[in-house]
Amino acid sequence: MALSKTERRQRIKNRIRKDVSGTEARPRLAVYRSNKEIYAQLIDDNEGKTLIAASSRDKEISDATGTKSEIAALVGKAIAEKAIKAGYETITFDRGGYLYHGRVKSLAEGAREAGLKF
Repeated sequence: MALSKTERRQRIKNRIRKDVSGTEARPRLAVYRSNKEIYAQLIDDNEGKTLIAASSRDKEISDATGTKSEIAALVGKAIAEKAIKAGYETITFDRGGYLYHGRVKSLAEGAREAGLKF
């Protein structure tokens, strides 16, 4: 029997997380994409703590108009600006089991444009 969409994503996510982990020096940029919103977090997996977070529900981003991909790029820029202000320049990217296109790709490119290296 075929896997459901969420089961398939969970398997991919587990496969990615075997190799990708965040440290204090190089945190993990985790992406979660719902039907309406997109969320990004910088995570230190050694401590199990979220260092920085940004989402499309933040006040300055939720007022913006445009497609979901354009808003995802704004979220990427926002988290990159917060990360650089906090002293993080290099990160590892965790796409969270989602395919690297559309909103996930826009978020990553927005973060790269704003100065994050991954």
